[in-house]
Order: sequence, then structure tokens, then C-alpha cells
Amino acid sequence: MIDRNMKNVLVVSIGFLSLFTAYGGLQSLQSSLNAEDGMGVTSLSVIYASIILSSMFLTPILIKNLGCKWTIVVGMGCYVTYSIGNLYPGWYTLIPTSVILGMGGSPLWSAKCTLLTICGNLQAPKENKAAADVINKYFGIFFLIFQSSAVWGNLMSSLIFGSDTDIPDISEEDLQYCGAGVCVDINVNSTTTRPAQELVWTLVGCYIGVGVLAMIIVAVFLDNIDRDQAQEFRGNREPFWSTFLATFTLLKDKRLIILIPLSMYSGFEQSFLSGEYTKNYVTCSLGIHYVGYAMICFGATNSLCSFMFGRLAEYTGRAPLFCLAAAINFACIMALLFWRPHPDQLPVFFVFPALWGMADAVWQAQTNSLYGVLFPRQKEAAFANCCMWESLGFVIAFAYSTFICLDTKIYILLGVLILSMVTCLWAEYQEHKNPTLPVEEGVYDKDYKKDTDQYTDYSKNIHHIIAQTSL
Repeated sequence: MIDRNMKNVLVVSIGFLSLFTAYGGLQSLQSSLNAEDGMGVTSLSVIYASIILSSMFLTPILIKNLGCKWTIVVGMGCYVTYSIGNLYPGWYTLIPTSVILGMGGSPLWSAKCTLLTICGNLQAPKENKAAADVINKYFGIFFLIFQSSAVWGNLMSSLIFGSDTDIPDISEEDLQYCGAGVCVDINVNSTTTRPAQELVWTLVGCYIGVGVLAMIIVAVFLDNIDRDQAQEFRGNREPFWSTFLATFTLLKDKRLIILIPLSMYSGFEQSFLSGEYTKNYVTCSLGIHYVGYAMICFGATNSLCSFMFGRLAEYTGRAPLFCLAAAINFACIMALLFWRPHPDQLPVFFVFPALWGMADAVWQAQTNSLYGVLFPRQKEAAFANCCMWESLGFVIAFAYSTFICLDTKIYILLGVLILSMVTCLWAEYQEHKNPTLPVEEGVYDKDYKKDTDQYTDYSKNIHHIIAQTSL
């Protein structure tokens, strides 16, 4: 029988799977679907700029007042508004809904990470395991389920857009503008023709439906495990500024400063695949209806490797996995510099996202796990920082997307990768020399009840863990 902690992990994972089936599919298509005047990429930039702001000021306050469960529900609602904005995409619909999504993005992800860390710390004494190992396992399970959203969301887009009877032919003259090395605006290429509006409405309508389903799943089935602590926080009326500035206060810890390049690289590498690769390689050479199939390869390998690496980390540690991911990304980046995409090389278009998915499985799961291990008593502020710096990577990458050449973007990505690996390995070395003390046994209430859908006498136990965010 599945224990209560594992049940919560599965519920939040399935909720994110449903939500990001919609958002992941939309993000992969923005640079191609709304290419006019760079509107799609601009909307993505606004999303991640807004996430930075919410990471700075909103996340700790929202989680402490609402608790993890309802913060996740509210954040999901913000994502659904962006899908609604894509029904009639324009500057007056995409930009406001991008801001709304961004405001809910950081609280959503930080609440998810906080919940998984709490569940891992609760379960560790029961299994007689180190908390770090259980947290690694839970993050691996989460990303196994969550990353498969790229499969379903992109499968929907490919099947729907593939039914378009007006797919343009790609000439040899058009193909010379694809890939790195030729610095031109490929928007002039006929392969970026937008699908029929009826097909766009069908796809976005499906995305809205699965987004609403995600909210229902979490609202009904996820336990409000820190409900009592949230009530206590509201009752104590702690100083507003201490919570408001909790994200910045944690920047006094040099370990967090060291992790900034790693977090930013996660944003750079994801934005490159979803923005540059889909537009300059797949859409340019094959057509927009192939974008979904390419990203399915990314999602499938990402999902499987997230689970596999989560289990493997218990035996190898995180550092070897980070090195493996860096080697895979380095090889892909160098190959993309010299590859000239052509429809005759169809399998190659799917090899790159598949390899990229293997590396991203490490960047996502192991980076989140590292934050949870290093900052077990300041989880909300730590994960808010992780989200903030990752979003800054997205913003920078999307911001210069329409202004500089593709080969220059690739060199920038390569430079950030090298810097992130140097700082990441340094952080791992410092943690190996001076391990962070785990949460003390007894901090959590071991007697929370399983025969109801709420925990009892839980507030004072969780309080010991997260009170230190209010410094």
C-alpha cells in the first residue's frame, strides 16, 4: 500500500504532468507559432521576467500564508490564463497573461519543491535512510512523471497541426537559411507559415482543458500538510519585511551565490532547445508540424532519465551526474555549430532533443535536490532563489533571441555551461568537506494521522524547519 508521503508525491506529479502538457506544448511553439515581430519569444521573456519579480517578493509570503497545496492551485490557475490568451494571440492578450503566469510561476515551483522536501524528510526516519537519499528519490519520481508532459503536449500539437492540408513545401533555397552560420531572419522563410486558425483554437482548447484538470486533481487529492503551520504563521503576524525579503536574506550564504551560474544555465539550455532549436533547425527545415515530434523525444528521454538518475544518485552522488550532463550538452552544442540541417537527415533532428533530454534530466532533478539538501531549514527562500536565477537565464536568452546571430547564442550557451560546471563542482566539494546537518530527528510530527485527509498537531513541528526563513 502506498504511504501518505508517496501519495502526495504522486498527486503533485500528476497535477504538474497535466498542467505542463499544456504549457510545455505552447512554449515549444511560441517562437514558430507567434513569430510575427518576435511576439511569441517576447511573451516568454515577459513570463520569466515576471517570475523573477515573484521570486523576489511574492513566493515566501504566499507559501507561508496559503500553505503548499493552495499555493500550487493558485499558481496553476495563473498558467491556465496564458493558455486562454493564446486563443486570440496578440500583444494585448499575450503580454498581460504572460505577466499573470509569471506571478504564479515561482510560488508554484517553490511550493512544489518545498512539499517534496517536507515529504522526504518525513519519510526518511521511517525507512532508516538519509533524508538526502529520500529527497533525491522523490524528485526523481516527480520528474519521471512531470517530464513526460512534453510527450503528450507535443503529441497533441503534432497530430492536430499535421492534419493541416496547407503545409508549405520547403525549397533548397529556404534550407540554406537553417542552422548556425548564416545570420538572417528566417521569419521570411515560408516554412514558418501559421497553421489554420481553427486548428490553433482546437489545440489551445485542449490545453485549457488539461490545465483546469490539473487544478482539480491537486485541489481534491493533495493533502494540506502544512495547513496548521500556515494558520499559525497568519496568527503570529510575523514582521512583514522579514518574510518579504527572505529570498534576498538567504543571499548572505555563499553556497547560494556559488549555485547561481548552475541555476541560470538551466534557463539558458531550456530556452535554447524550446526557442532556437525548434525554430532554426526543426521548423526551418521540416515545418512547424514536426516541432512536437522532436520535443516528444526530449520529453521521453527526460522522463525516463529523471527517474533513473534519481535512483542512481544514491550510489554515485550528484557530481558524476552533473559531469555526464555537461559532457552531453557540450557534445550537442559543438555539433549544432557545424550541422547544416536537411530533411534527408530526418533521424538527426530527433537525436539532438533526445540527448538534450538526458542532460536536462540531471539539471532539473539534481539541481532541485541539491538546493533541498543544502538549505533544509530555509526551503521556501532557497527554492525561490533557484527559480529566480533560472528565470533570469530564460529572460536573458529570450531577450537577445531576436538581436544576435545563432552561432553567437551557441557560444554564449557554451560559456555559461563551462562556468556553471566549475561552480557546481566547487559547491559539491564544499558540501563533501563540510556536510550540511540534516533536519533533526523529531522535528517532524511522526504521529500525523493517516485515517483522515488532514494531519494533526503538525504546526509546531514544521515551524522549526521554515521559521528560519523569517530572519
